[in-house]
Amino acid sequence: MQLVGVLQIKSYEKIKEFLNEEHVGRISSIDINGFPQIIPMNFVFLNNAVYMHSHVKGEKLNNISQNNKVGFEADRELEFLPSYFEDPHNAALADTLYVSVVIKGIASFVSDREEKTLALNALMKKYQPEGFYDPLQSDARVIDAVVIIKVTPQTLHGKYKIGQHMSSGDRMNLARKISEKNSSTAKNTLKIMGFEEIDGVLTMVDEPVW
Repeated sequence: MQLVGVLQIKSYEKIKEFLNEEHVGRISSIDINGFPQIIPMNFVFLNNAVYMHSHVKGEKLNNISQNNKVGFEADRELEFLPSYFEDPHNAALADTLYVSVVIKGIASFVSDREEKTLALNALMKKYQPEGFYDPLQSDARVIDAVVIIKVTPQTLHGKYKIGQHMSSGDRMNLARKISEKNSSTAKNTLKIMGFEEIDGVLTMVDEPVW
């Protein structure tokens, strides 16, 4: 079976939902020697662009000034599937359930104070949703103390692997094994896969299609 199409996230809303939930993304820029530099960053996906805040000096800023074509990605490992789920003797059968989004885009430094304020407030709302802070105003001095990097996607692709490529019977069997292994992520993984334990019985309650 060709998995590429099956694993593609076709829903833009699902991609946005995923990016809004993830706390760490990675931006890749090209340094003066032609090597890629990859940096983990806090970010927010806002108005169809990625925004990140940065110190006013740094290698990634120099890189972007020289070459504004960048990559950006965010991913989440949902569940590692040990090889013995399939065969206790064949380590090659180990696998992972995951979600990922990869962007190729154009990076820019936001100069408009209103846009910088919007991005910084959106970052605060994402990472501190409980509040207990005063939203920034565009005349705040801190606006000048940071650089806002904006990545405008030229291409945006999402992939997910939650058992959608399997038959319903095989998917149920996998869900039972995940439930029995009972890792720290198992409950959430099963929910994403569309399973729920009802009266002690693992049941498919949803057919997730992304």
